[in-house]
Amino acid sequence: MESWQLRFDTLEALRLSSKGRLSYCSHWQEDEAALEGCVAPVELSPYCGWVLDSLSGQLAREISPSSTPKQSTPLPKLASAEKIPPGSHRSSSPPSSTEPSETKENDHLSLLEVNQEVVPAVLSSKVAKVEGCIRMYEEMHRLKAKERLRQRQEEQEQMVRAAYAQASEQLKRFDELRELKRHQEFQELQEVMEKSSKEAQGQQEKLKEEHRHRAKILNLKLREAEQQRQRQEELERLRKEEGQERLRRLYSIQEELLQLNQQIDPNYRHKDLPRIDLSAYSNRGNQICGLVSGLIRTTSEKGFPTQADVASTERALQEMRGLISSMQQEITAALEEKKRKDEEEKKQKQKELEKKEQMNSQTPAPAQQSGEKQQKEGLKVKTEESIMQWYQQLQDAAEQCVAAFSEIGNCKGNTEVKKIKTNLQKAATIPVSQISSISGSKLREVFDKINNLLSGKPVQTEGQTVSVTQHPQGLEFVCYKLAEKFVRHGEGEVSFHHDSAFPIAVVLSGIWELHPRVGDIFLAHLHKKCPYSVPFYPAWKEGTSMEEYQRMLGYEVHDSKVEEQDHFLKRMSGMIRLYAAIIQLRWPYGNKQGAHPHGLSYGWRWLAQMLNLEPLADVTAMLLLDFLEVCGNALMKQYGIQFWKTMFFIQKSYIPRIEAVTSSGQMGCLSRLKNFVQKCLRAEEIPLPKGILTPSFWRT
Repeated sequence: MESWQLRFDTLEALRLSSKGRLSYCSHWQEDEAALEGCVAPVELSPYCGWVLDSLSGQLAREISPSSTPKQSTPLPKLASAEKIPPGSHRSSSPPSSTEPSETKENDHLSLLEVNQEVVPAVLSSKVAKVEGCIRMYEEMHRLKAKERLRQRQEEQEQMVRAAYAQASEQLKRFDELRELKRHQEFQELQEVMEKSSKEAQGQQEKLKEEHRHRAKILNLKLREAEQQRQRQEELERLRKEEGQERLRRLYSIQEELLQLNQQIDPNYRHKDLPRIDLSAYSNRGNQICGLVSGLIRTTSEKGFPTQADVASTERALQEMRGLISSMQQEITAALEEKKRKDEEEKKQKQKELEKKEQMNSQTPAPAQQSGEKQQKEGLKVKTEESIMQWYQQLQDAAEQCVAAFSEIGNCKGNTEVKKIKTNLQKAATIPVSQISSISGSKLREVFDKINNLLSGKPVQTEGQTVSVTQHPQGLEFVCYKLAEKFVRHGEGEVSFHHDSAFPIAVVLSGIWELHPRVGDIFLAHLHKKCPYSVPFYPAWKEGTSMEEYQRMLGYEVHDSKVEEQDHFLKRMSGMIRLYAAIIQLRWPYGNKQGAHPHGLSYGWRWLAQMLNLEPLADVTAMLLLDFLEVCGNALMKQYGIQFWKTMFFIQKSYIPRIEAVTSSGQMGCLSRLKNFVQKCLRAEEIPLPKGILTPSFWRT
């Protein structure tokens, strides 16, 4: 019974030990490694081995006769009792690793020590049985653990499948909800689009209706506008026809006035009345012609003359007719008086010689009265004879120069001469275009080019060597073209840039001093382009066309169209400014001992002759102002008190005469002239002209 009791106690201890180990393993490691240890091959645990070793040792001591009953052998440590191979579960600690298991082991050991005396000597069969039971018990626990692991895996798989199914269902619900929302939004959008489409159609219909209404209104307006345009065109056509008719009437009146004015030429003398003077009638006739010409020019620029303009010209014509009638009456009265005097002379022929001589001594009296009358009545209309002879000599010199280079001028068939002509013309005109007030050195270079060309030296022009000696007529051609270019530069460049008159004038003055031929031809060109530089008022002659007469006055006529008055005045201003600059300037590197080839004396003569002529509207005031602005300071220094007397005469006598022939629309130049003269007389000084070349200029 004791042995069975011992066996039972041993089995119970093994069961409790195994149960504690399994419980400990299941709580200590729940991962995949612990599960793999549970399903490993069946081996005795370290604890079972330790129990068996303890039992074997106790049984051996009981059987051995030399052993002391009460001697107790200490239990070996688990590490010395069994060597755990690699891969075994030694890491799953023995029951001694915790206090509860150590207490139980101590209890079992004390139980074994108490009962060791009753253990039989031979327990090999029992040990085998106990070992088999232990193995069976461990196998059962391994199978149970494997089953629980399988169940746990199935539960996990079921949980995963359930979660997957739930997620799939939720995803389906989410997709259905999203599809529902999308469908609802699509329906709402479609409804909005349909609604907006209906509204747009309605608006389009409204716009179409408004467009049709507006189109009807516009058509009505267009028809009205077209009718209005046609009426305006008709009125404009009628106005043009009337204007052309009035213009033709003005031209016919002007032509009649000019013909009538020729009948009162101041040089006209009646063959029977050699001492009668018709200058007063001639002055008034010229004034009337000037007023009518200015009126026609003004109306031509504005468009067509008005009925008032025609009425004014008709009144002027009536006045001219009255003037002719008065002149004829005066001539008739003079003829009657002469006839009466002749009869008296015939009666007195038989009187004594003393009375006859007295009569002869009284003969100049009418001429003296005529001179006094001319002085009282007004100024001259024609330039002095000596000046006109000088003018004609210059024109003859220019014509002779043109005839002298006729071969170069007409060289269409000769290529070589034509090439020489082109090169000479470029060599003469290009340097003039390069004249500027940039520096004195550059101005001297230009002067040297022109001087060398006129002196027969070769010069470079556009990469070619040119000389006047290349053709016998080369010098005459260059002189003519050079003078012509200077005049064109004056009416073009100087008219727009007044300061440019001084560098051009100083170069021309130097060339004039060395080559007088160029100066004479320059004056001829200048007088032909600007007859007021003589001064000279060309008279209309019978048989001369209006276009030709306008050209004689200095106007440019192209295709029967006369240039505008403003452009005409600008050109005249440029040429007068250039002339006024020439007469006061000399080339600083020339011969200073000699006289100026065309100095201030010519300018003083021009001013005096200008003030002796009847003024012209707009032109005279502009010419005087430009001349005094450029040359007034030099004339003041040269002539002193005589110049100031002239300025006083201009203010007191001549400006009122200009006002008398100037219309209200032509007062611009006259106002500037009055202001200039008043300012100069008040300051007793003529300011230096703007742009004059100072001594410091020649050092640049």
